[in-house]
Amino acid sequence: MDRSDILDSASSWQRLLVALLIGLVANAGMWAVVVIMPAVEAEFALTRADTSLPYMLSMLGYGLGNFIIGRWVDRVGIATALTGASFGIAASFFAATQAGNIGVLAAIHFILGLFAAVGFAPLMSDISHWFIKWRGTAMALVASANYLSGAVWPTVLAGVLAQSGWRATYQTLAVITIVVVLPLAVLLRRRVPDSADGASVDATPNRGNIRMSPARLQLYLGFAGVACCVAMSMPQVHIVTYCVGLGYGPVAGAEMLSLMLFGGVLSRIFFGLLSDRLGGVRTLLVGSALQCLGLGLYLPYDGLVSLYLVSLIFGLSQGGIVPSYALIVREYMPAEEAGARVGFVLMMTIWGMARGGWMSGWIYDVSGSYQMAFLNGIVWNLVNIGLVLALFFRKPAPLRPIAAR
Repeated sequence: MDRSDILDSASSWQRLLVALLIGLVANAGMWAVVVIMPAVEAEFALTRADTSLPYMLSMLGYGLGNFIIGRWVDRVGIATALTGASFGIAASFFAATQAGNIGVLAAIHFILGLFAAVGFAPLMSDISHWFIKWRGTAMALVASANYLSGAVWPTVLAGVLAQSGWRATYQTLAVITIVVVLPLAVLLRRRVPDSADGASVDATPNRGNIRMSPARLQLYLGFAGVACCVAMSMPQVHIVTYCVGLGYGPVAGAEMLSLMLFGGVLSRIFFGLLSDRLGGVRTLLVGSALQCLGLGLYLPYDGLVSLYLVSLIFGLSQGGIVPSYALIVREYMPAEEAGARVGFVLMMTIWGMARGGWMSGWIYDVSGSYQMAFLNGIVWNLVNIGLVLALFFRKPAPLRPIAAR
C-alpha cells in the first residue's frame, strides 16, 4: 500500500471528523465545572479560592490523564482507550451529583478530569499518525474540539442549569457521553498499517537540528507550557465569577466564555494552517505574544460590551498555542513515542491551567480584585515568551516532517 493511500487521504479526513465529534463530547468534563462554579459557591458557602478547587483538581486529573492515556494509546490504540474512558466519565458525572461537600466534589473532579483527557492529547496523537503534509492543521483541528466543547455545552445546557440545577446538568452529560462516544469509538479501531512505514522519515536530523535531546526538549516544553497556561487560565476559569462580581450575572459570563472559546476554535484552525508553513516553534512564539496582548486588554476595560469584545479578542489570540506544543513534539521526536511525549507536554500545560485557576482565585481573595490576577497572568506570559525565544534561537526549524511509523 502506497503512502498516498494512507497519509492525508480521504479516510484520514474522515477519521479527523470522527475525532472532532468525540472530542466535543469527551471534553465537556473539563468545562462543565467552570459554568457551575457560582452555583457550587452559593450552595456550599465557599470562598472564591475554595470554589476553584474542583476546577483545579479536574485540571490536575486532566493533565495526568493526557500522559497516562497517551501511553496506553501507544500500546492498545485509541478505540480501546475511548471505550474505557467513556464509562469513567459517565460514572464520575453521576458520582459528583452525590457529593455533599466541596472536598468530595473536588476529589471526584480529579477522576472526571483523568478520564476526560482521552478527548485531547490521545486523540491529537492518534490523528498525527494519519497526516504528514497537513499534520499541523489536523492536530489543531482535533485540539479545537476542546474549545468547541467549552463554547457549545455551557449554552446548550444553560436551560437545564437554570431550571434544575447543576446536578441535573451533570446527569445529562453522563448520558450524552455514553450515547455518543461509545458508538463513535468503534469507527476508530483501524490503526496505521505496517505498510505505511515506508512513508516514515527518521527523526534524527530534526533532533540534531534543534541541538537538544528528546528528554531535555520534553521537559523544556513542559516548563514553557506551565508558564503560558497559568496566564491563559485567568480569563477562561474566572470570567463567569468575574462577571458576577461586576454585577453582570452568570449568564453574561457564560456567554463571554462561549464567545472566547469559539474564538479559540477559529484561532486553532488558523494557527494550524500557519504551523504547516512556519513550523511549531515559530507558531508558538506568535501565539504567545498575541495572548499577552489580549490578556492586557482586560486591565483597562471592564464594561459589559467591552468584556464581550475583549473575550473574543483573547480567544482569537491564544487558541493556537497548545497545539503548537504537540506539533513541536511530532517534529522533533520519534513517532512511536508520540502518545507518551505529547501527553507529557500537554499534561504540563494543563497543570499550568490548574495552578493558574487556583492562583487567580487566591489572589482575588487576598486583594479583593481581579486586577492583580490579570497582572500575575501577564508576568507568567512574559516568562513563556522568553523561553520560546530561547528555543527559537537554537535554530529549531525542522528539516523535514516526521511521518507515522
